[in-house]
Amino acid sequence: MDRNSILAIVLISMLVLGYMFYSSQNVPVQSEIKNADTTIVKSENAEESGSNEDAESLFRNDGVEAATATTGKKELQYGKFQSFTQGTREVITIESDLYIAKLSTKGGDLISWELKNFNKWDGVPTQLINDKEGELYLDFVSSDGKDIDSRNLYFTFDSEKSRVSISGDQTFTITATLEVEPGKSIVKKFKFSGNKYAFETGVELKNMEEYIPRSFLYKWSKGLAYQEKNSVDESGEAHALVQMNGEIVELDATDDEKKITREGKIDFIATKTKYFGAAIIPKDFDGEILMTAESIAFPKTEGMLETYDLSIKVPYSGGTKSQEYQVYLGPLKLDLVENYGLNRMLNLGWWGIRHIGEYVMMPIFNAVHYFIPSWGITIIIFSIFIKLALYPLSITQMKNANKMKILAPEVAKIREKHKDEPQVQQKEMMGLYSQYGVNPASGCLPMLLQMPILYSLWTLFRTNIDLRQSDFIFWIHDLSIPDTLVHFGTSIMGISSISGLALAMGISMFIQQKMTISDPKQKAMVYVMPFMFIFLFSSFPAGLNLYYFMFNILGIGQQLYINNFAKDKITSIHDMKKVDKKKGWLANKMEEAQKIAESQGKVAPGGKGKKGLNPANPNHRKKKK
Repeated sequence: MDRNSILAIVLISMLVLGYMFYSSQNVPVQSEIKNADTTIVKSENAEESGSNEDAESLFRNDGVEAATATTGKKELQYGKFQSFTQGTREVITIESDLYIAKLSTKGGDLISWELKNFNKWDGVPTQLINDKEGELYLDFVSSDGKDIDSRNLYFTFDSEKSRVSISGDQTFTITATLEVEPGKSIVKKFKFSGNKYAFETGVELKNMEEYIPRSFLYKWSKGLAYQEKNSVDESGEAHALVQMNGEIVELDATDDEKKITREGKIDFIATKTKYFGAAIIPKDFDGEILMTAESIAFPKTEGMLETYDLSIKVPYSGGTKSQEYQVYLGPLKLDLVENYGLNRMLNLGWWGIRHIGEYVMMPIFNAVHYFIPSWGITIIIFSIFIKLALYPLSITQMKNANKMKILAPEVAKIREKHKDEPQVQQKEMMGLYSQYGVNPASGCLPMLLQMPILYSLWTLFRTNIDLRQSDFIFWIHDLSIPDTLVHFGTSIMGISSISGLALAMGISMFIQQKMTISDPKQKAMVYVMPFMFIFLFSSFPAGLNLYYFMFNILGIGQQLYINNFAKDKITSIHDMKKVDKKKGWLANKMEEAQKIAESQGKVAPGGKGKKGLNPANPNHRKKKK
């Protein structure tokens, strides 16, 4: 591989790794963002509720709370629905094997969804509802022109229990009803399962045409509550998406477009963070959806917060109208979400890359873990499997690198001998490679073929929830975040620490390059690349760096075997003479092209014209008569 090829690969790698670095900056400010976000929420809701109640108390209060829907000193103007803006808030708790859910009579909606098997970065149980007023609510314009948010209306539950426990295949169904007049009502139904993160829900309007003349919006607002310490990293994975007829449309708060509307048959509409998601799956619905986004940056803390609103527009022309949904609210784990057709909620890369990760890498990774409980050991064993799978590609690259290293002194002599004749120099070098059966470009193809696999592994380790908060050994307590060994106390170009595994990976990379690179023009790469990668990879998850470190170690072992123990080992130029010097397709074509050019009196690259004259050499040019 010549200098230009090396340079091209380095530049491409730097672009890819630069993108990885941009989307993986380590800014541990989640606790500060929580405080900042609380201030913002209070300021936004001050005009709406005027209440000093703490959202956390609502999430954990199983009792009864008196409340009225007022805005400071002024009541909400709800027209025909005004009488329903006052009542008594009751909270019903449903505990299953997987979550603890809470429903409120104020709005008849979901106000808390706490996962029992997952915690936030600070050890507090994961609570996904981001809007303290609740989710899965109705928004509509009443017949008297009032904008009605059903979260300010008081419903009645058909259950007198304040706490329900379900397990396994058990289910619990509850109905919240707002009866405006006898025979005229809004009904919301929920059916929870003991062993599923998904639940059934629906809305039914009965003879409400006098109050709701055209349509209503079924909504999820403010996305999901953040769970990770690094808010910038989590925002990088947060977005809203809708799938219609199998086609995905995504909305990111950092894009210029802050609103997306679509109309047609909806498979699902969803919002997600890095590891968790909320998806609404309508049953037999063909209509209009709206997704809106907002991003909030916190310059003082260098943090980021993104929120997303989802709306499904349901037409209503009177009589009895019902619309049912299935809602998934839980971890983005492939074997869980694929049961609901939500595979695309996982960020596994582009089309081809995604298929490698979803159908090859993930099944192998999970199969290894089935026999090995430790995720760290699983990554080590998994790296061995991948190295064996890539052996046919890597062995060609390594053998070629070894041959190139042995021929390096001869190449240096040719360069020195013909330093003023680059075309002659190139021809002599190609002749040398042909003589000893070496193809300078043969190392590039295996490297390029491995790139999709390696990038697929990057996406796999970056978003795999199984690695989240998974302890390993020594200082490595979470394989999903950087394993910080040294912290600088300040940030330099986004880098504020050194990862122990990144350091080990850089050292192994240096040793590997030292074994294969002998060209003086490439010597700088031996030192510069590992140094650069140490700082770059220090912001990557520990699991990913563990994989790359093991991959390098296995590569070093493989190179040592080829150099010293293989049956066809080559340690000197004398060994290379024994190699079958059968010309390859490329060499034959180049030789044919040169013969044709010479027969026509033309000059092939690095060749000579008629009568042995080389026009590239000033001494051989004919003088004009």
